[in-house]
Formats: sequence, structure tokens, C-alpha cells
Amino acid sequence: MEKMVRQALLYDFYGELLTEHQKSIYSDIVLNDLSYSEVAKAEGISRQGVYDLVKRCDKILEDYESKLLLVEKFLDTKERVSRIHELATELKSMADGAKLQDKINEIETISKAIYESY
Repeated sequence: MEKMVRQALLYDFYGELLTEHQKSIYSDIVLNDLSYSEVAKAEGISRQGVYDLVKRCDKILEDYESKLLLVEKFLDTKERVSRIHELATELKSMADGAKLQDKINEIETISKAIYESY
């Protein structure tokens, strides 16, 4: 997964656990795509200070993910729902009863796995 996308997902799930100062700087770098220099100037700190804070926030957010796995579960659920959508689309064009039953069984299996994972 692209680093910036992963950082954004981690921030979406765990960003509220950061301090206001951390959230402000991290969101400017990751979500608003500002440079370290731009943020440093706006915050009145060094560019190195901004860099260090972003790295520290990355570690904090990754630590939360390693314990809670919310991003992993979200991405897994997103894949399963996508598969359910594909199967439903395929079902619309099927005439063969046996194939239809196989698709229905697969939908039931995937949906049950999603339901039981929460």
C-alpha cells in the first residue's frame, strides 16, 4: 500500500488519539500535502522538528494498528464487500440453476464471515 494512503488511513482510524499539536502538524503533512518547510514556518519550529514529529506520529499510529488491527480489518471487509458486489452482478446474468446456487452459497459464506468478524 502506498505510504501516503496508509498514513491517511492510520490517521483516520487513530488520529484522535494524538495530541492537538501532533494532529495539526501530521494532518498538514499527510492530508494537506504541505512541505516540512511550510509547516515549520507556520508553526514557528524547525523543519527537523516537524520531520521528527511526523516520524514519531507514524510510530505511534503504527503501534496502535499493530495492537488493534482496525485498518487491516477495514481493508479486509472492503475486499469482501467488493466480492459480494461482483457476485451479485454475476447473478443478474445467470440462467443455470447450479451455478446460481454456487454464487448464492459464496455470498452467504462471505457475508457470514463479515458478520462474525465483528
